[in-house]
Amino acid sequence: MPAAADSLHNAAMAASHILPPPPERVWRLPAPLPPWPPQAVAGEPGAQAGTAAGAAGGSQAGGSWRSLPSELLAVLQRRGHRDAEAIEGLLDPPAAPAADRHFPDLRKAVARLVAACRSGEAVAVCGDYDADGMTSTALLVGVLGRLGADPRAAIPSRRDDGYGLNAAMVERLAAEGIALLITVDNGVAAREALDCAAALGVEVILTDHHTLPPVLPPHLALLHPAVTPPGSPYRGLAGVGLAFVLARALSRALRSADGEAMARDLFCIGTIADMAPLQGVNRRWLLDGLPQLACTRLEGLRALLRIAGVSEDDGVDAGTVGFQLAPRINAVGRLGDPLLVVELLTTQDPARALELARRCDALNRQRRDLCDAIEAEALALLEADGSGRAPFLLLAQNHWHHGVIGIVAARLMERFERPVALLADEGDGRLRASVRAPRGFAVDEALQHCADLLERHGGHPAAGGFTVRAANLAMLQARLEAHAEHWLLSSGGVLAVEPEAQLRLGRIDREFWEQLRRLEPFGIAHPAPLFWSGGCRVLQQRRLRGGHLQLDLEQDGERRRAIGWRWPDSEPLPEQVDVAFRLRRDRWQGEERIQLELAAVRAGGCGEVVLLRSGRAYRCRRRGDEVVIRNAAGEERSGRPGDASQDPGLRRLLEEAALALGMTH
Repeated sequence: MPAAADSLHNAAMAASHILPPPPERVWRLPAPLPPWPPQAVAGEPGAQAGTAAGAAGGSQAGGSWRSLPSELLAVLQRRGHRDAEAIEGLLDPPAAPAADRHFPDLRKAVARLVAACRSGEAVAVCGDYDADGMTSTALLVGVLGRLGADPRAAIPSRRDDGYGLNAAMVERLAAEGIALLITVDNGVAAREALDCAAALGVEVILTDHHTLPPVLPPHLALLHPAVTPPGSPYRGLAGVGLAFVLARALSRALRSADGEAMARDLFCIGTIADMAPLQGVNRRWLLDGLPQLACTRLEGLRALLRIAGVSEDDGVDAGTVGFQLAPRINAVGRLGDPLLVVELLTTQDPARALELARRCDALNRQRRDLCDAIEAEALALLEADGSGRAPFLLLAQNHWHHGVIGIVAARLMERFERPVALLADEGDGRLRASVRAPRGFAVDEALQHCADLLERHGGHPAAGGFTVRAANLAMLQARLEAHAEHWLLSSGGVLAVEPEAQLRLGRIDREFWEQLRRLEPFGIAHPAPLFWSGGCRVLQQRRLRGGHLQLDLEQDGERRRAIGWRWPDSEPLPEQVDVAFRLRRDRWQGEERIQLELAAVRAGGCGEVVLLRSGRAYRCRRRGDEVVIRNAAGEERSGRPGDASQDPGLRRLLEEAALALGMTH
């Protein structure tokens, strides 16, 4: 173990702020829903209060919200889609408004690029080594090449250059005769590089979605979500989305449908891979573009789909991109040369595309092996610390690979429900870290709290990174642990499971799955719904290779299979459980089935719940279609949920108890 890592490990062993493992996660079931839809017109199908147009069977045809199952309507209502117009807007978002009305510099940027395309000018496209940066670079390189320019891709090295454009890159490009440079997924913070560009007479079009500095660097044009009007549907664009806005406008100016189609395909890949919020124009363009990906004309994407085992008949959805294509692209940026991805996504040679796709696949296998090895080593270090768990887990080894420690940090965060930082040696007495944290802990705030101990840092609430001198490690760990301990104590050490709707196992079938798919694509700001189901009998439980848990569950005579990925608890489950889960489609050896993807499991099946209200405990049980409520004095009241004749206080208790007992959604 290197000296830096050794001092860090010793500090962890001697840490004074050690907390026990977190308690069982607390379930917070959603509040009962009011009668809905309030705006339904009398006499229309489904206008009855509290119904969803016969949605229990989800049998009505057509694209109307009324054919959605009541469980999905409950999810949407709890997410704030409180009327028919809002739900229709989710299912079929409006077309994107004219981009030049939202981006003041778009026309200027397009005019300059039209001139470059017509003259065959050399144009540098400067991207980044993550999936967003690589797909953005490929998008503009491919479109500019099709439209007559001479594009050159320039991406910094993850290890040697770090993030973003630098002055040395600008000087090299200028020496090669480049007079026009486009940044994608970076640039607004590259003051030194862009001052250099201005001094050398290189014009710069900035496209970036990172935080704008108080004073912008010199530029010809800027495309950034923050320059759009408040409430603009363009506000959630990632770097690849901004590149698409530029490429789409340029393709239309030069009347090239081929250029726009290529840009659309790569927009879909980059937006999902970068986990951009699936709202506004992101959602509209994904709904338009994802169905076309299975028959893409891009040889690189066709080769990637082939390597991933996805046929044209299978179709491509957000899950295919997120779990089968994006990891193979991301692996290159983490372990290899990002220009490999740019060439893959722009080549028109099928044989070359297949060769490059195989190299991406090989790097992805290497990435998986590295992640597994680092995770095993990190777990061994934690095991050596005993059964206690520090409030902030911080581990280092100099041989860990910078490109994958973020993935492993995310795995450990999910396993231990603690903020995690993994560090690898950067040389010259410094270590570079990737940080991941559960919801509620703000990584960016924690790092700012320690800024005086760090060489540099950055990030957002869920993730970040920093560079630190080895001499500051012990002080840094103590401060991060104190910060995390305060967070844990202020939250009661509780991490909540918050299902959105109750779903009986018997309701899970192909018809329900197809209705659920109408809510896709899922991702940031619009996740796949988290359901729960109570009183499930565990018929079989098996531990699978990799630490996964597989369950066969039964409820009301209906059996379903469930899978818990990297399940941390090794204790056998009781015979009766409540489960929180998302649904996923599993294909194996030509068979397709819908299975439950577990988020949490708790003991269940007692037939009774306890509600705590205003310091009083109420025991509630089901009796037919009624709920029986007993207070601490043993007095009982009963009634049907939703009975308007009941006392308001009792009616509220009945509704909450019915929800907890699985009688309503």
